[in-house]
Amino acid sequence: MNHPKPFSLELAQKLEKFGQFAQPIELGSVRFGSKLLLAPMAGICNIPYRLLMEDLGAGGTVSELISCHGINYGNVRTLEMLKIHPLERNVGIQLFGEDPESMARAAQTAEEYGPKFLDINMGCPVTKVVSKGGGSALLREIQNLAPMFEKIRSKIKVPLSIKIRTGWDADSLNAEKVLKIAADSGIEWVAIHGRTRTQQYTGFANWNYIESLNDHKAIPLIGNGDLHHPFGVSERLQKTQCDALMIARGALRNPFIFLESLDQTYASQKRSVFSGKDYWEVVERLHYYCQETFTEERTVLVQLRKLVVWFAAGFPHAAAFRSQIFGCQVLEDCMKIAEDYFLSLGSSQKFINYDEVFMSSGHG
Repeated sequence: MNHPKPFSLELAQKLEKFGQFAQPIELGSVRFGSKLLLAPMAGICNIPYRLLMEDLGAGGTVSELISCHGINYGNVRTLEMLKIHPLERNVGIQLFGEDPESMARAAQTAEEYGPKFLDINMGCPVTKVVSKGGGSALLREIQNLAPMFEKIRSKIKVPLSIKIRTGWDADSLNAEKVLKIAADSGIEWVAIHGRTRTQQYTGFANWNYIESLNDHKAIPLIGNGDLHHPFGVSERLQKTQCDALMIARGALRNPFIFLESLDQTYASQKRSVFSGKDYWEVVERLHYYCQETFTEERTVLVQLRKLVVWFAAGFPHAAAFRSQIFGCQVLEDCMKIAEDYFLSLGSSQKFINYDEVFMSSGHG
């Protein structure tokens, strides 16, 4: 097993400074490195990104949603998504589907890949998932949940969790009922995104509703939604009764969010100590993990480009950099463009307009 090049002493010291605030937690029978976990994001949470986020302070990670039918059909691409790297510490695999028997069979296969836990996707609002009865469609007929949970649990030994939304729409908020069913069925914890299915990713997460669920919960609850910046995450950590928080899109523009959010005094300053040079080291680490994971150079290029431009968000001349990166078709040239850009930033600060819509089409 190969290990990546260590971070520079300067960056390592910054990471250690924030890392001292991380307190391990236990959710059910699973131990995580801190209260801040990486939420599953479609097309994002593959091995390289999960490894990188753990390196940068995520207390645990979850794979992108994986089709139970693709697993059961033996689809090669789907089975590739189940793989876990030996360096991953606190990782779960998330499955989606609508049929208890198919989900149970897929869970058996997924367990063989060595995850710490398995998770059922009950929150995806995308039409192609919902129209087949999976994702947030499972929230419409909750009388079917207990048999599904029990069927899956009977086939696996690792802990089972679920990720839900507040309900199908504003007139059918039923997360409280789902939590009770989950607790009675041996689910270890529930993660909840604070929007309904009909909201998709518009509007705002209903944190008042999420917090109200803590009054009667029988199992741990993880809150998720609109946790886009360190000071917002830090504020939520101070007042939430949730056992942990999941960060999704916020980690795309700020890969240091898991650590920065833990220091309440620092987060309130709304300024980052992480420089363009630090971001370049993160890009190098991501490049290494991509090359370790993917055999095709084109795949490495595609994975790097989309993440690198998100990392640049908020820095000066990010739009011009984004144009250069997406116009580049050679991996080596892409890395050189990224190196020149991030190292040229000096002490420039990120400035992100958190009021603007970011990735409203999905990803947690």
